[in-house]
Amino acid sequence: MNDFIKPRLYLITPRVAEAEALASSLKAALGAGDVACVLLRFATPDEGARKKIVKALAPVVQAAGAALLAPDDALLAARAGADGVHVEGLGENFAAALESLKPERIVGVGALADRDEAMRAGESDVDYLMFGALDPGGDSAAAILERASWWADLFNVPCVAVAHRPEEVEALARSGAEFVALGPDFFADPRGIASAVAEAQAALDRAEARA
Repeated sequence: MNDFIKPRLYLITPRVAEAEALASSLKAALGAGDVACVLLRFATPDEGARKKIVKALAPVVQAAGAALLAPDDALLAARAGADGVHVEGLGENFAAALESLKPERIVGVGALADRDEAMRAGESDVDYLMFGALDPGGDSAAAILERASWWADLFNVPCVAVAHRPEEVEALARSGAEFVALGPDFFADPRGIASAVAEAQAALDRAEARA
């Protein structure tokens, strides 16, 4: 295992239909911990509505020193002022994102089926690999921990390890991953997303103290 490097937080939003529903809670969340990145997901297929949401929320995220990523759509990211894109899988969207956005913007990739796909992704100009599904119900917490630990121990490309429950955060922080993502269920915390982020930050701090 590499020497401990304290990871930063990465937020995966629930699917949103309008910016106003998320703006205030997102701003509070960004102030509650060391958040590096926000993946903004959409509940609407309408391209105009998506562009409006990104344009409204990108300044909120960027003012906090974090990056705003759009899912899968490199053209939307470029036109709406996002900092980059998160792509699921190594298909055409991934190739198009690398070609059109790099090096000015961020390109990350997830939904990698196995170690071979991860290594293929790592050989590209990608900025990070994500281990774990965007929504609950994918790989188990143990599988995500194992994959992130394997990657961080052997490769230099940064990785994101996804937590879907608070009790998963500290172990993932010790995996060597540069980022720990908080899945959309964290936004449903009855105390509010800011409290959930603060709790996750405390878990990162504990991991650092015990390293």
